[in-house]
Amino acid sequence: MGSFVVVGESVADVVRVDGREDVVHAGGSPANVAYGLARLGRRAALLTQLGADPVGELIAGHLRGAGVELLTDGQAGVPTPTAVVTLGPDGQPSYELDVRWSLADTEVAPAEHLHLGSVSALLEPGAATVLALAERARAAGSSVSYDPNVRPALLGSPAEALPRVERCVAVADLVKASDEDLAWLYPGRSEREVAGHWLALGPAVVLVTRGAAGSAAYTRYAEAEQAAAPAEVVDTVGAGDSFTAAVLDRLASRGLLGAAARPALSVLNQRELAWLLRYAGRAAALTVSRAGANPPTAAELSG
Repeated sequence: MGSFVVVGESVADVVRVDGREDVVHAGGSPANVAYGLARLGRRAALLTQLGADPVGELIAGHLRGAGVELLTDGQAGVPTPTAVVTLGPDGQPSYELDVRWSLADTEVAPAEHLHLGSVSALLEPGAATVLALAERARAAGSSVSYDPNVRPALLGSPAEALPRVERCVAVADLVKASDEDLAWLYPGRSEREVAGHWLALGPAVVLVTRGAAGSAAYTRYAEAEQAAAPAEVVDTVGAGDSFTAAVLDRLASRGLLGAAARPALSVLNQRELAWLLRYAGRAAALTVSRAGANPPTAAELSG
């Protein structure tokens, strides 16, 4: 069936809409990916940091309720990260973040695939631990994926963040990013140019989500584009993470994860890339049609 370890932050998302009462959802990009994988029937463990507080308990219950195994570095007294997500009239989110990340070096059981991303891969002092875990997992036979999921308020300037992003790109077999990530990291450079640059650093596949404009996939030998699946948008929180989870689910189903699958992953053709984008796009469409980072189950997605 394939096993997954996700490394990264869990965040209490306080969703704020003008004229309504605040609603708290369990969030954080890596946590959302782990949750999405579990909802799709995959064995998923999440190495994260949660505080001993009400929102930390809410997040833990949410993740365990889907079947996610929670792993910890053993540190006590860490706060649960929070994000106030303000939704505009068009459903697009803006963020006010209080996220600290101090993951200590720890060992995790081997898995077929390791996913890392967002703040935890870039925010010190824990980011160095995340990168080291990815490097060890890759050397031990796991495949690796990475989603920068940029949060500018926590990362300084693009020039400061870019070397750290590219170190993570270089250790990954698959990278997924949004068009907004690319525009912030590489102002003035085209999507295709950035994808080519990243492929030269090492990954086999680069995926780019474009919101309502769909998505694209690139390898060294092929590329594909896919229109967004129709959806009645409630909010867009977690859509990209559902997309990522669905991509990993489909690749696992095709035997395209793990070190032995790297040659096959690197030569996916245009038809196969488009098929991957369609499946992941359906997962994102289902997610935006309901409140919070609420990805589909396997039954919902297959239906």
